[in-house]
Amino acid sequence: MNVLIKAAATVIALVALAAVGLVTLVLVDEDAKATETSDGGGGLRGVPAEFRPWILKAAAACDQPELTPALLAAQLYQESKFSTTATSHAGAQGPAQFMPGTWATWGRDADGNGEASPWDIGDAVTAQGRFMCSLIKQAKTSGYGGDARALALAGYNAGWGAVEKYRGVPPESFAGGETYHYVRTILATMPRFQGPGLLEVSGSGAGADALRKAATQLGTPYSWGGGGPGGPSTGFCDGTNGYQGGKCAASSTVGFDCSSLVQYAYWPAVKLPRVAAAQYGATSDRPVSRQNLKVGDLLFWSKGGSGDIYHVAIYAGDGNVLHAPRTGQDVKVQSLISAMPEADYYGATRP
Repeated sequence: MNVLIKAAATVIALVALAAVGLVTLVLVDEDAKATETSDGGGGLRGVPAEFRPWILKAAAACDQPELTPALLAAQLYQESKFSTTATSHAGAQGPAQFMPGTWATWGRDADGNGEASPWDIGDAVTAQGRFMCSLIKQAKTSGYGGDARALALAGYNAGWGAVEKYRGVPPESFAGGETYHYVRTILATMPRFQGPGLLEVSGSGAGADALRKAATQLGTPYSWGGGGPGGPSTGFCDGTNGYQGGKCAASSTVGFDCSSLVQYAYWPAVKLPRVAAAQYGATSDRPVSRQNLKVGDLLFWSKGGSGDIYHVAIYAGDGNVLHAPRTGQDVKVQSLISAMPEADYYGATRP
């Protein structure tokens, strides 16, 4: 069920509705429209932080709507339980369990470390996504009956030749039931990985593009000092920030802080500095009044002047912001008036 939430709805109501999967949040401004859905189609939960950005990227890179983040996550869980050292008796390798011959076709150096390896999370998940995307396309044009996702999964597990032989998912009598149960288990497991939907942004321009990119990180943990143009990473503690429960959480949390998320969102079109105060300094010659905010504008909060700016967020339209709030929380969309103390609001700029 989808329910339109007006801007006047309280934050508590939004959180409560989102928790039970009954909300569609519509954010609109004159330049772009952003929609958050909770139908499980684009969201993701319950996966290791180091896998999350790669799963989202792999799903987003496929033009087949059947390839959702939850499907890729459920498949990875079935293949290796997200283990980067997994091997099989048949010789399959890594978290996505690629056979060497199949890897030779689909493997690429997606993470840019100079080597295409089935053991690397980024390389493996990217290859998994491309392979599954191709199989889904093949399934949809095959003329075989049944769910295209099921046919693709069967092709991934047993090879497309087995799907052709049976003109569908191989029966339980095939290969001791391995492929039959592989398909059924993954499709049944998908709901455990379905989270609130991604923020889908229409429109063009630097602001809409930045918001669209930042939206791929919804649900990514906050990590003080973590993250940058290349994506989320572990952070550090400085004696004051990055702690949770008396321990340094940042050093073991892969994520973003508020300013690194903004830097990531605009990079490389606009190469913003790393910290919030410097981002304000780099864009303060283009101030924006609160009444004229557009999608992608940067909003700042301060305890004093520009030198005391402590937080930055991206305007998401209709009085909402997308930001990384603080240690212990995740990247999320919140109302501008409650995202940070209202008295600390310092101003907005347009990169």
